[in-house]
Amino acid sequence: MDVLSCNTPEMIAKEIWIYLLAYNLIRTLMAQSAVHAGCLPNELSFKHTLQLWLAWGRHAQVDCHDSLMGMLTAIAQKRVGNRPGRIEPRLKKRRPKPY
Repeated sequence: MDVLSCNTPEMIAKEIWIYLLAYNLIRTLMAQSAVHAGCLPNELSFKHTLQLWLAWGRHAQVDCHDSLMGMLTAIAQKRVGNRPGRIEPRLKKRRPKPY
C-alpha cells in the first residue's frame, strides 16, 4: 500500500479496505499455520506466507483441502529469527521523480 492509485474518495476508501482485507487474510493464514505447527504466529514469515498464498491461488484445485493443509505446513516451515522490539519492517523510501 505504498501509493494509492485511485482518484475519487470513494475508490480510495475501497482500495484501503481491500488492502486491510488482504493483510488480515494473510495474518489469518499465519495464525492457522502456527496452530497447526504448534508455534507462535510472530515466528512465521509474512512475505513467505504471501508468496505461498499467491502461488497456491494460481494452482488451486476444486477439492483443495489437502493442498490447503500442505500450504499451512509449508508456511510453518519458514521461521524468522528472534527480533526483540521490532514491530514493523524497514521503511521503503520512494525515489523522487525526475520531473
